[in-house]
Amino acid sequence: MANISSGILGDASTFNLKEINTSSIRNEINMFLVDGEAVVQAFQTIRDQVVFTNKRIIVANVQGITGKKVSYISYPYSKVLYFGVETAGLLDIDSELLLTFANGTRLQFDFQSNVDIKQICAYISNCVL
Repeated sequence: MANISSGILGDASTFNLKEINTSSIRNEINMFLVDGEAVVQAFQTIRDQVVFTNKRIIVANVQGITGKKVSYISYPYSKVLYFGVETAGLLDIDSELLLTFANGTRLQFDFQSNVDIKQICAYISNCVL
């Protein structure tokens, strides 16, 4: 599978993931949750959402002009081989989370600079290690 990102690459903070209240996630995502699974954090670009649960990452990719077509992809923490982070700097105004999975899939999430990326990495470490 090819690289998947959280939306539009680059430093345009409008398109980077911003944290949202977990009650604001798409209704369909709640239907995908299994027994004992809970949403930990949720993020959104203009239309797409990335939801971190205690078992996996769920990406909702809204497609098309009308936004009626949505693809949902589940990435279990149990399949993460390694991950890395790049924090926001003075000129680079976003932070990035990179994950590589056992099947070769690589994810890159670009977050707005006010998102605590270190907290996300600490949580993923507890799930993966």
